[in-house]
Amino acid sequence: MTAHDQELRRRAYEEVEKKEPIANSDPHRQHFHIMPPVGLLNDPNGVIYWKGSYHVFFQWQPFQTGHGAKFWGHYTTQDVVNWKREEIALAPSDWFDKNGCYSGSAVTKDDRLYLFYTGNVRDQDGNRETYQCLAVSDDGLSFEKKGVVARLPEGYTAHFRDPKVWEHEGTWYMVIGAQTENLKGQAVLFASDNLSEWRFLGPITGAGFNGLDDFGYMWECPDLFSLQGSDVLIVSPQGLEADGFRYQNVYQSGYFVGRLDYNKPELKHGEFTELDQGFDFYAPQTLEDNQGRRILFAWMAVPDQDEGSHPTIDYHWIHCMTLPRQLTLSGQKLIQQPLPELKAMRRNEKKIHINMHGSSGTLPVEKPERAEILLEDIHTESGFSISIRGTATFSFQKDEGIITLERKSFDGKRTEARHCHIKDLHTVHMFLDASSVEIFINNGEEVFSARYFPFPGNHEVTASSTGKSEMNVGIWTLM
Repeated sequence: MTAHDQELRRRAYEEVEKKEPIANSDPHRQHFHIMPPVGLLNDPNGVIYWKGSYHVFFQWQPFQTGHGAKFWGHYTTQDVVNWKREEIALAPSDWFDKNGCYSGSAVTKDDRLYLFYTGNVRDQDGNRETYQCLAVSDDGLSFEKKGVVARLPEGYTAHFRDPKVWEHEGTWYMVIGAQTENLKGQAVLFASDNLSEWRFLGPITGAGFNGLDDFGYMWECPDLFSLQGSDVLIVSPQGLEADGFRYQNVYQSGYFVGRLDYNKPELKHGEFTELDQGFDFYAPQTLEDNQGRRILFAWMAVPDQDEGSHPTIDYHWIHCMTLPRQLTLSGQKLIQQPLPELKAMRRNEKKIHINMHGSSGTLPVEKPERAEILLEDIHTESGFSISIRGTATFSFQKDEGIITLERKSFDGKRTEARHCHIKDLHTVHMFLDASSVEIFINNGEEVFSARYFPFPGNHEVTASSTGKSEMNVGIWTLM
């Protein structure tokens, strides 16, 4: 570790020591989501199960609540409920990453942990350079940088980043999000026999493939994995135009299902499907754990979307992760469900039956800043709504087959909404934290993720229906 690296880490820890008590005094501080001690958190990085622990690294700017030269922060857990903050994994201290240790992934080989990441560099004129870099660890806590292992190929701009690495039939592969010289998004592939020397194989989808020439100007944070006999490419394209209910956020995250031909190489796939219907979801990354489960973490935010309006900025922190979700395939559809381990947080169970007919009532949610609400066996003539702390409302209009999540904007000046179509509604599963809501529809058929900032002291959760609606309701406080 260089003297510059040590100095950056020292300064980061000083920021934490100075500002974390202020951050922890925020009434919007989360209770059961990963968030930064101070500063800005964004993309999950290097998510992996290794030696009995889940590791989640993350993009971290400790010195401000804006973006800048990112570190890799690090959390670990054995049970996906109780998280431990570890030492800084990577600091932007070398010539190849001096303006940011950008996003990447983790793999294991010969009992060692390998981190791959993008080194971001800006010259004195602000021009960007990009390098794919490697760091290695024997204990999963301290990492030795090995430097640059892959450089920018011809035909691409320096918007070329976010390596995700995996092994297939004895060869290592790396998928990277890219922008072509004519400003089109692609996912490209590298291969290696030893994790340190990489050869460029070319694009596998995006511009030039499957009618995707105008599908965004940059593809970020790709993740390619096998699931139930298919290959799934998750990617976050930038530059999609809104289309009805689709693509309503500034940038999107979604997936293609198909089959990767490693010989060409080319990913033959179907249509792009958004992963989350809510306001705040980006840069997802997955791991496979020791039970063979495919688990997803994502950033509960979107770049360039309302960041300056978060009230948490006054408390020296911003952003958090989603809850971990297990992925399964149903045909060409990814199903997302909260991990069953999260049930260990449940306390003070209440089970009630609701029967509404042109009426409304308060749900007995003791602590809506840390609650789980499960609506099951839903039967409704025309639909119903759930109002959460006067700041967000979930509703279902049966005749139109539309689910809506509304919230007050972060600056409090307007109401905004996200929607999706659904044929029938039988289950709604809500997780309410101090400043977020995640809603799983029909056991993960659709998901809405959103940050929201209720006025402190507003704890009311109400249900209402214009026609007849009845359902069974489970309510828990999450500890």
